[in-house]
Amino acid sequence: MQLTLEFGGGLELLCDSVKIHNITVDPQDGEEQLTMKNLLSWVRTNVIKERPEMFMKGDSVRPGVLVLVNDTDWELSGQLETVLEEKDNVVFISTLHGG
Repeated sequence: MQLTLEFGGGLELLCDSVKIHNITVDPQDGEEQLTMKNLLSWVRTNVIKERPEMFMKGDSVRPGVLVLVNDTDWELSGQLETVLEEKDNVVFISTLHGG
């Protein structure tokens, strides 16, 4: 399944300063659909290059990370249980800023 991932608000620094990633990822063995929970695990292993604890806490993103699936807040579509489809666009934006 092809997806586009975008990182912003400083999260791109955890991915070698690359904001947009065009990826191919498949559902885990025995599952027919790819969920956000599966995707986050894949991102932690394959995209995040340093300090994964700044992106994730447990199986989900850290508080303060806004997640949009096709420009819609994932809280409206089931968060970790959100089912992804071919060519979906997933955006991660940190809303926490130092100053």
